[in-house]
Amino acid sequence: MRKTTVVCCLLFFSLFFASRSLAQESADTQQAPKTQDVAKPAKPPAHFYRLDFVVEELGSDGKPVNSRTYSTAISTENYNTMSIRTGSRIPIATGAFDKNQQVSTQYQYLDIGVNFDVRNAHEVDHELSFDLTAELSSLGEPNDAAAHQPVIRQNRWQAAVLIPIGKATAVFKSDDLDSKGSTQVVVTATPVQ
Repeated sequence: MRKTTVVCCLLFFSLFFASRSLAQESADTQQAPKTQDVAKPAKPPAHFYRLDFVVEELGSDGKPVNSRTYSTAISTENYNTMSIRTGSRIPIATGAFDKNQQVSTQYQYLDIGVNFDVRNAHEVDHELSFDLTAELSSLGEPNDAAAHQPVIRQNRWQAAVLIPIGKATAVFKSDDLDSKGSTQVVVTATPVQ
């Protein structure tokens, strides 16, 4: 009789816990669709913009004496990256060696020009925000004409910028080191229809 009672108790407990387990599983499956029905925030539509970069050299009076324009397009979708590379490779003599009684010169090449990188473009109200890196380099007049080595002038800026759409905005500006003038970068974002 004892064995029968123990077996019955075990059978009762196993049926009791099995039914509770099944009840919990069915409750979980009923809750699963509810979590999937939660609306995800709508992804904003992609917009395209033409970016015009103007590099201006300003005189001591603040008026432009020289300017160069660079244009490209950018999208607000998936935080795309845009790059502009323009310039020249300048040979710089780094040494000379004698080979079979002839002197040969060794050169190293430097990239001189303008580089722009734009990342993470997105709209903020009626303005365009993006991460901008601008690098400008040029050849300057050598201080010692006998040395025959060029002087490289460089300006490099990197920042997150916010500009109004359709309006030219100066985003970077710096004084020249060897004159009373300055250099600035002006950006205009125009929507592409």
